[in-house]
Amino acid sequence: MTKEDSRIERIKYAPYRERIIAAEQAALLIHDQAVVGASGFTKAGDSKSVLPAFAQRAAKENVAITLITGASLGQTTDADLATNNALIRRMPFQADAVLRKTINSGQVKYIDQHLSETIEQLQEKHIPQVEIAIIEATYINEEGFIIPTTSIGNSAYFASVAKKIIIEVNTAIPLSIEGIHDNCVPKKQPRREIIPIHTVEDKIGESFIRLNPKNVVGVVFSSIEDTPALLPEPDHKTSAISQHLLNFFEEEVKKGKLTYALLPLQAGIGKVANAVLTGFKHGPFENLTMYSEVLQDSTFDLIDAGKMTFASGSSITVTEECYNRLLENFDQYKDKLVLRPQNISNAPEVIRRLGIIAINTAIEFDIYGNVNSTHIGGNKMMNGIGGSGDFARNAYLSIFVTQAASKDNNVISHVLPMVSHVDHTEHDVDILVTDIGLADLRGLSPRERAEVIIENCAHPDYRDELRDYFDRAVKEVGGHTPHILEEAYKFHIRFKNTGSMKS
Repeated sequence: MTKEDSRIERIKYAPYRERIIAAEQAALLIHDQAVVGASGFTKAGDSKSVLPAFAQRAAKENVAITLITGASLGQTTDADLATNNALIRRMPFQADAVLRKTINSGQVKYIDQHLSETIEQLQEKHIPQVEIAIIEATYINEEGFIIPTTSIGNSAYFASVAKKIIIEVNTAIPLSIEGIHDNCVPKKQPRREIIPIHTVEDKIGESFIRLNPKNVVGVVFSSIEDTPALLPEPDHKTSAISQHLLNFFEEEVKKGKLTYALLPLQAGIGKVANAVLTGFKHGPFENLTMYSEVLQDSTFDLIDAGKMTFASGSSITVTEECYNRLLENFDQYKDKLVLRPQNISNAPEVIRRLGIIAINTAIEFDIYGNVNSTHIGGNKMMNGIGGSGDFARNAYLSIFVTQAASKDNNVISHVLPMVSHVDHTEHDVDILVTDIGLADLRGLSPRERAEVIIENCAHPDYRDELRDYFDRAVKEVGGHTPHILEEAYKFHIRFKNTGSMKS
């Protein structure tokens, strides 16, 4: 069989074979001002041919779109679209430095959403309706339906409503991936059915993405792998955070609150959360499970170590080494994985029912437990809230982790009198962890929280000043949550004026 024959074999629905086009032709099918729903969740399963081709078209023509995905895209797609003025609006999440600049300059209108809510807002017509869907596929089955690749995100919904559908068949993905997907599109409110997920292994949908074949206007081939995650080895700070958490969980087991299997784990993306999970390889915990959004290297490391028995997510986002290991040996992992739409992986109903232990990363938190996970200096968007809010508000345990201080000579404190932006209020935060220590906030009043956070989580370079601020706020101002408003942002203001938060 020739290479061309093997590609064609991935299109098992014969009528689509007459709709095979180049990426550049597909890009011409996207009209100016269109609302495009594209596959892709944290660099996995994204459009690797058509959207880049549209970015190149926008470099020559005055065309731009509203782009809705599952989460961030890989390659340089978001950067190319932003650079070529091809974006009007972008939602619900991004993680690209170039796009970030255009968002913070006001050039691109960015809507930062809870990842569980995008489909609901589309169903209720609170946001513009998807006209064109671009979905990556492993192959197309005999009915014309899509077998997804390494993510689902919002793809199943986009394909169900779009009047024009472009399918990208990615021949770099092994056919053996079929079977791990669990696609469904819940009905709109108010009489929505119960989501019948009672364990992380439960499947409730179909292994393919259902669509109307008449709406497919083009099929494009690609052979580009997902952009690998960049995850440095755990350092002394992330290792310390991990150890504090492991010690905490051991104490919970001793108290009879948990077993060594814990409860299903969720972890945000990035080096800190990945390093924290990696630490479970060295603890006494076993028969672990995961109900999360992104399955990272740590997920597969724990499976390989015999520590984790099953993992549910919406995408697989791993380093190049892990990606190669996974795809070359996929049959070994297949019965231990499921990928779901993000409005299922992040559904508050399911998170609450399963009793998820949620571990997410903070940019900063304050002495009362409010968490900022999106903004730098109060006004500049970093990436977005992602799914952390879905899990934080509904988890059995809501845990946020960050380093206590950072940059050369620790000029930035991540524990502050008041956060510059609030994504997760004190009501949704149970445990805070830095490399210095852990603060268990359950059952504590605001004043008690402040004492525990300052003592256990603040860097020694800032602890005395934070303690002085809190003591004076109690004595001079009082109230349920004592603050000296004239000084609440003094750390941020000092950093802006001097380049350091240190006094």
